[in-house]
Amino acid sequence: MANEQLDRYTPVFAIAAAAELAEMHPQTLRQYDRIGLVSPRRTRGNTRRYSLHDVAQLREVARLSIEGLSLEGIRRVFQLEAKVRDLETRVRDLERTLTEEQLRRPDRRVFAAGSAGGEVITLHRGTRVRRAAEVVVWKP
Repeated sequence: MANEQLDRYTPVFAIAAAAELAEMHPQTLRQYDRIGLVSPRRTRGNTRRYSLHDVAQLREVARLSIEGLSLEGIRRVFQLEAKVRDLETRVRDLERTLTEEQLRRPDRRVFAAGSAGGEVITLHRGTRVRRAAEVVVWKP
């Protein structure tokens, strides 16, 4: 472990220390681990090791619980937050790929929706779509 860099996800705290930092009883941490709410990493000897991230999650569980959420509701909040993080990462990756493609291909084409039936039309760079100014009256 001497060569590993420590960060907020590095499992360093035994259950007693993590419980103290989270201001909870160690049995509560064991229960949360059993139900999969906050699951610390395990050592080769199968003892729990909590990271600073785990402790922050435990404190968030306590806060949400005080606000009236059930443990299942808290688990769902954590799942949704993880999904949001994954989607934000995906959007950043797609934006980066798009930017790289735009820089790599200056002769790129732009696509737009056509005026009749929603078909896709290709526009060359710098071309604008001519918008129709007609009025359509709908009669049932």
